[in-house]
Amino acid sequence: MDIVGSLRRWLQQSIAYIDPPLLFITLAIMAVGVVTVFSASYDGNNRAASQVLNMGIALFSMWLVSRLPPQKMMRFAVPLYILGVILLVGVFLFGVKVNGARRWLSLGFTRIQPSEIMKIAMPLMLAWYFHKYEATLKFRHYIVAALILLIPFALIAKQPDLGTALLVGAAGFYVIFFAGLPWKVIIGLGAAGAAAAPFVWTVLHDYQRKRILTLLDPSSDPLGAGYHIIQSTIAIGSGGLLGKGYLNGTQTHLEFIPEKHTDFIFAVFSEEWGLIGNCFLIFLYTLLIGRGLMIAAAAPTLFTRLLAGAITLGFFTYAFINMGMVSGILPVVGVPLPFVSYGGTALVTLFIGIGMLMSIHTHRMLVKK
Repeated sequence: MDIVGSLRRWLQQSIAYIDPPLLFITLAIMAVGVVTVFSASYDGNNRAASQVLNMGIALFSMWLVSRLPPQKMMRFAVPLYILGVILLVGVFLFGVKVNGARRWLSLGFTRIQPSEIMKIAMPLMLAWYFHKYEATLKFRHYIVAALILLIPFALIAKQPDLGTALLVGAAGFYVIFFAGLPWKVIIGLGAAGAAAAPFVWTVLHDYQRKRILTLLDPSSDPLGAGYHIIQSTIAIGSGGLLGKGYLNGTQTHLEFIPEKHTDFIFAVFSEEWGLIGNCFLIFLYTLLIGRGLMIAAAAPTLFTRLLAGAITLGFFTYAFINMGMVSGILPVVGVPLPFVSYGGTALVTLFIGIGMLMSIHTHRMLVKK
């Protein structure tokens, strides 16, 4: 009986920091992902089993982070940010070049992608910064925060990895926005950005400019830069209202859709499940974002509110950019569909964010203002 009692107590302690609604919603989206990855790789290498393994590692990472109190998260903010910047500088100087992009850093026994670290380090660092100066917050603090954001953003964009740079930049902007950035400043920055568009166009890489031009007219290069958008929109449109049925997507299984298990997996899902399936998936994402914002609203400190809000809207940014680029309304920037696309590193990063939300929710009564 003592063994049974000890096991019960251990189990209760293990799940004490898990938020059931958040976990259920995330697992529902993951289930959609595993089913779709199986279909996308049905005719070749079956990646579904590997994705389940990735899911197990990601869930374990989520469980570990959920047990970490927000006070301890704050201690990691500065060291993790500094480590991330140092590694990004290392990539710039000594990085491994693959397919024309320098995004990886070789450690001898393995390779790492430091930009993934910044997806977590950026909102953590800025939330810590604004929490530290909460009582004396001035406009100069927003300028410093912008510099903290721009350094890793520029290093990641230089690799070039525009998709990850946008995600890191969005995460940082959300923290600055929730910290009280005045609307007149936001409007001014928007106007300045529009005015600087010609200059930005000149510094873009050729392939990036080609993607933007192809977005406006995919038929201008149907077998080159426009191929991805044309094939994905055909797949989405051919799904109709109810879809062609599971494993019956012709665009998918005749190998017309590129990167069908990663960046363009939404086209695979749309073709097989149609508009009804898309609405269901968007509904799940809406539940996830809604739950995250509820946790952010109930958070007791500025640090936890900013962090929870940025993580939650980060999920929205992931989904919006991916669905937008696959549907042909945004340029193709290589952003995966959160919790659905195949991949281990991105999935672990996403689940670490879920673990942070759970920690903020379950430790909220223990955090002192």
